[in-house]
Amino acid sequence: QVQLVESGGGLVQAGGSLRLSCAASGGTFNVYAVAWFRQAPGKERKFLGTINMSGSNTYYRDSMKGRFTISRNNVENTVYLQMNSLKPEDTAVYYCAVREAWGTSTARNEYDYWGQGTQVTVSS
Repeated sequence: QVQLVESGGGLVQAGGSLRLSCAASGGTFNVYAVAWFRQAPGKERKFLGTINMSGSNTYYRDSMKGRFTISRNNVENTVYLQMNSLKPEDTAVYYCAVREAWGTSTARNEYDYWGQGTQVTVSS
């Protein structure tokens, strides 16, 4: 069973950037597609984007295109979420999740394993 640990969150001013990491252990990482979700206080967890097993293909929620970029390093068993031009409304807990199939599904229940999340706070 794969374990996922997110890191890289913190407090940043509006307009700034952060790079989140999702480190995997306990499994063969390159069999998994990886997605990023976020959950703001009092709101549902929302899909942000996903990357396929090799890193050759990505899919993003429309509102994330242009500001957020997902990449992966299968040697280091890590997936990254680069976030630029951050806004206060990006404040949320950010989660990574994996599944053994590639596709553009945005549904939470399509993903099998989750990390514990990392807090991102964007101040105005």
